[in-house]
Amino acid sequence: MKITRTTLDIGLPAPFTALHLSDTHVALADERDDERKRALAVSRSAYFNQPTGDNLALFEQQIDYACTHGLPVLYTGDILDFVSFKNLEYAKAQLDRVDYFLCAGNHEYSQYVGEAFEDVAYRMQTYALVQAYFKNNLLCDSRVMGGINFVAMDDGYYRFDAGQLRRLKLEVSRGLPIVLLLHNPLHTQKLYDYAINVDKQPCAYLTGTPEALMTGYSEDRRVQQKPDDDTLHFIDYVNHEPAIRAILAGHLHFDFEDALPSDIPQIVTGGGFRDCAREITFR
Repeated sequence: MKITRTTLDIGLPAPFTALHLSDTHVALADERDDERKRALAVSRSAYFNQPTGDNLALFEQQIDYACTHGLPVLYTGDILDFVSFKNLEYAKAQLDRVDYFLCAGNHEYSQYVGEAFEDVAYRMQTYALVQAYFKNNLLCDSRVMGGINFVAMDDGYYRFDAGQLRRLKLEVSRGLPIVLLLHNPLHTQKLYDYAINVDKQPCAYLTGTPEALMTGYSEDRRVQQKPDDDTLHFIDYVNHEPAIRAILAGHLHFDFEDALPSDIPQIVTGGGFRDCAREITFR
């Protein structure tokens, strides 16, 4: 198992260490699902077992590491590849072995992967089922550990809403340093350039990318990822709020370290199915 070790200086009186994981993409199904979903499980499992091996075995090794070293797990979405009872049961069984806090990704609510335009209405079709398997609220939640207020926000569809901004302001009022957990990283030029020019993606898959940089996107991706006013207000607040000390994200399946224009560090941890895991010491 590969571990990347990162230190973030955020002004703590004593260090605190956690394991950051993301994007395992568990793809299981059984007789409770229809034939289409069982076939999907076979094809998607084959995909996520490349190139580093069995993604479930890797995930179990990562959880074993957290258990052995007494580390809480910070998970930034897409532990599931699609909604199925077997996926949910497996994810719950593994996460319940450790102390964990997570935000949801877009795949947490995906029913058949790419079968529909995914938005808030789509998410709510399966939200109650998925939420029942996880300890913390998947839409917006907070947890204080090691003197840090970890705040998880669902931006799996490249949007923030006014309610999330109100909740973030409330968390700021608690007076603790904040680390945000997001699935989709926030746009930075450096990360955008890497996704497009180095990773050769058809779009950057970032929240808050300016529309002027989307000229090469397909129409559906442009509509999906164009930031609305609430999203821009949320990001502007993040950039100007000194209590927010760092952002942890996933979604892109590669490791990347960067900073927002305000110098807030943004740490992207790659896909768990690619044997990516990051031990972060906050101090």
